[in-house]
Amino acid sequence: KGFGFTKGAVASTVAHDSHNLLIVGTNEDDMAFAGNELIKAGGGMIAVANGKILALVELPVAGLLSDEPVEVVQKKVEKLEQAWKALGCKLVSPFMTMALLGLPVIPELRLSNRGLVDAIHFTFVDVVAE
Repeated sequence: KGFGFTKGAVASTVAHDSHNLLIVGTNEDDMAFAGNELIKAGGGMIAVANGKILALVELPVAGLLSDEPVEVVQKKVEKLEQAWKALGCKLVSPFMTMALLGLPVIPELRLSNRGLVDAIHFTFVDVVAE
């Protein structure tokens, strides 16, 4: 909800500190599509809607770095920013917000390799509501 998406999904392999694949979206089909396309690309950041790629920034070096010229990457990032807005996101710097979802030392709730972490009470939180 916090990203404001009204459709589609985004995925990224830039996720501090573990840099696992993170996916946020409005429906399972677009979320799965985004994740699978990003895996095919070798990592990076992607925005999709209705089974179509809106924007893709390939980061094939460890899922974090590009091997393309900076001018090419800049244009792709600008297109990605436009795609996030087209999906309904109104956040400033949404890439950074998403990248920090996986950093378990920042309060309150964070995603980790071991599950959902309450970073204030240092406990794991059940991801299934009873």
